[in-house]
Amino acid sequence: MKILLAEDDFASRKFMSRILNKYGEADITVNGLEAVDAFLMALDDDERYDLVILDVMMPMLDGYQVLSTIRKFETDRNFKPEERTRVVMTTALNEEINVKKAMEIGCDAYVGKPVNVERFEMLLSKMGFEPIK
Repeated sequence: MKILLAEDDFASRKFMSRILNKYGEADITVNGLEAVDAFLMALDDDERYDLVILDVMMPMLDGYQVLSTIRKFETDRNFKPEERTRVVMTTALNEEINVKKAMEIGCDAYVGKPVNVERFEMLLSKMGFEPIK
């Protein structure tokens, strides 16, 4: 499985990368602009990401802007809904308005920080992702 993690906080990047590395190759970006560039490069190289983990509050472009851009790239390339990359938003902003905004833009799940490892891994399992054996 190919994963993109977009997270500007060093401690959060380390924490999340430890979890995600159990599932596959994780590319890591530190701001929204890098995340968009990485996603587009993967599309152009026909090596699409299976899963994108986006922090909401990032420099350059926030997670909502990155998600909107990802969905636009997919729409422009005529992806069917089942072909879209799975996107999970992470943030300390757990208010309902933030969750609703992310869902309206097209995220698949929204996870509050601090991330509970057991719940996060259950979410990945529900999405069809399993650890590499």
